[in-house]
Amino acid sequence: MAAVTQQMSSLPSGLRICTTAPDILYLPELVFGGLVWILVASTYVTPNNPQGWVMFVSVFCFVMTFLWLIIFACGGHKNSSAWATADFIYHFIAVMFYLSASVILAYVTINMKLSTALQVYPFKYYQIDIAAVVFSYIATLLYFIHCILSAVRWKSF
Repeated sequence: MAAVTQQMSSLPSGLRICTTAPDILYLPELVFGGLVWILVASTYVTPNNPQGWVMFVSVFCFVMTFLWLIIFACGGHKNSSAWATADFIYHFIAVMFYLSASVILAYVTINMKLSTALQVYPFKYYQIDIAAVVFSYIATLLYFIHCILSAVRWKSF
């Protein structure tokens, strides 16, 4: 119940980021975002433009979330309300990016199913893309929850 006792009007640092909402979501965001990155990279990246966007989103969000985690863990935010605002804005952008990437990835995967029936793509790539779609929507949900909780924290500053 450590997440309940922490005030929403302060930003955690150090190991407290592992016990407070919304910051406890950094690690699952990294895990599921990394899985999307790995799974999409391990299949045919065709068509190039939509799959390229999915790769950009997964790599961008993975790197930015990792940097955000390090900044928060080191206390670089100095409990400033500007960092609370930046946290909300970053997670809002990440939600929009991941939602667009998830929809595109699902669309490409549906088209791949049709191509798999014609034996253009191996069935294994279709299965990997299905897993990437599921993990992409999970990452979208995690970023959405983090965005909502960050907005609540931002408004309480």
